[in-house]
Amino acid sequence: MRRDVFQAIADPTRRAIIALIALQAMTPNALAENFNTTRQAVSKHLRVLTECELVKQEQQGREIYYSLEIEKMKEIDIWLEQYRKIWETRFSQLDDVLKKYKNKKHGK
Repeated sequence: MRRDVFQAIADPTRRAIIALIALQAMTPNALAENFNTTRQAVSKHLRVLTECELVKQEQQGREIYYSLEIEKMKEIDIWLEQYRKIWETRFSQLDDVLKKYKNKKHGK
């Protein structure tokens, strides 16, 4: 069963891993130092993130470094943008209602 990107980012540990590797590429061991869990558990999270194409692996000598796959993150942002526009419109409408209410209350 292939997971989708939203299942991947639903987990708080995976979101934390994304935040860490957004700053710089890291090895599984370096990532594991940031969590109260085993390296194997971090590796499982990395496997899910890799499967969903949110991170990519790069071999450097004997180490594997994980880095953020920016294009996939852009896909998430594009999907969220449609909702962002709806929210902004609703907040703007609420703002207008509150201003009218405030003006009415103060006799303006």
